[in-house]
Amino acid sequence: MKLHKPILVGGLGLSFSLWMLDTWHDSIVQVGEFGLLSALAVGGGFWLLQKNRPGEQLNDMVVDRASVERGISQTEVIINQLAQEAGNHPALESLREQFAKLPLELDRREIQVAVTGGKSVGKSTVIQILKNVELSTTSLQYTETAPLFAGVGKNSDAVTKSELQKSDFVLFLTNGDLTDSEFQVLQQLKAAKHSILLVFNKQDQYQVDERATVLQSLKQRMQGNVVATAASPLPVKVRKYGTDGSVQEWMEQPAADIQQLTQQFREVLAQQGKQLVCTTTMRKVLLLKAEAKDYLNRVRCDRSTPIIEQNQWIAAAAAFANPIPALDILATAAINAQMVMDLGNIYQQKIFLEQGQQVAETMGSLMLKLGLVELSTRAVAGILKTNAVTFVAGGMVEGVSAAYLTRVAGLSLVEYFEQQEIALETGNGLNLEKLHQVLQTVFQQNQKLAVLEAFVKQGVKRLLLEAKPVEVVG
Repeated sequence: MKLHKPILVGGLGLSFSLWMLDTWHDSIVQVGEFGLLSALAVGGGFWLLQKNRPGEQLNDMVVDRASVERGISQTEVIINQLAQEAGNHPALESLREQFAKLPLELDRREIQVAVTGGKSVGKSTVIQILKNVELSTTSLQYTETAPLFAGVGKNSDAVTKSELQKSDFVLFLTNGDLTDSEFQVLQQLKAAKHSILLVFNKQDQYQVDERATVLQSLKQRMQGNVVATAASPLPVKVRKYGTDGSVQEWMEQPAADIQQLTQQFREVLAQQGKQLVCTTTMRKVLLLKAEAKDYLNRVRCDRSTPIIEQNQWIAAAAAFANPIPALDILATAAINAQMVMDLGNIYQQKIFLEQGQQVAETMGSLMLKLGLVELSTRAVAGILKTNAVTFVAGGMVEGVSAAYLTRVAGLSLVEYFEQQEIALETGNGLNLEKLHQVLQTVFQQNQKLAVLEAFVKQGVKRLLLEAKPVEVVG
């Protein structure tokens, strides 16, 4: 085996111990040996692949046509990058089909209105009435969602969520004060920057003072955007007295009371029609962008795994063969410049040697300041003490600790790069403060006892293997 990257072994003076790498390389391709390491990568280190990281949030975003078009351009960059790096990825066809619809979505003139709420709040009746009222010069398409909180299963909830996600405007109906569940749904819709009008329907079923109390409570909790209606009022008894003393009684159906609803709805459509379409399109853009980026990150993470694994075992070899009582040097070189550059290249980050060395030194310094070196060494030593033979072997604690810290450093870089925006132009510098935060998070995720025990076991097996030298090419 030949190593054509001499700086790979910089920082810790790893070159003298590369004789162990060839044997490790042979063992890596064996299913039995690699099985544990793969399990570690999935269960411990590469937990980031299993995270359901949400896309960008709309809360504080200014949404206009220009911002939507920028989002569409960024999404196209990611999809093209996936095609370039993964070839015929199975998700590409679907991603491209969804992408092709985005410009058309932005230019559509029809407004999608979702009418939602719990059971028996009058959704169908409200839709029927509104269809017969002239509200806007723009075409309106109404969709009645399945009743919320009906307990009909997760599939129904998913369909309802999808219907709401696609809508430009939401009429949320309730027939009384909000329940906690209703309030939570409204907060989620507001967080996704949905335009919402809360409709207190069936107000005729309350006494005058009661309906005023309910309406006031709704306005306080929603901070406005509330109207009261009676889309289908209860029949009222009418009594007529004749001149001859006779009495006639019958039930009469009052006219629907929807004036507040139609007036406010009409104002929203007149003032915000184009904005509603832009916001909905941006939601779809961000969802597609996040989906494409997730596929791309998975491809890149698969390419990053062997790089991190190789470096962690090189670091283990160096520290095992030349134990360092004080782990300052180990921590400073827990990740080396070559790995920074290799991972940066995978994630399209332009990192030169000098910058790679700076990042490597910074991460080592951070590990010391955060106490990660001491914590990991104690944990490894504690596990090794259960086996006196391996514990007394020279450099075993240092070797396994070096591998563990190198792994954490590599995983932190992967996580950091995954969080970066894939811009139209690459080459932005690294944010060391954010890298600091990521390092802490990844270390905590990899401190689970089961993960550490499995990693230590794998490290011990590797460090005790018989080995043969390898040729290092400068």
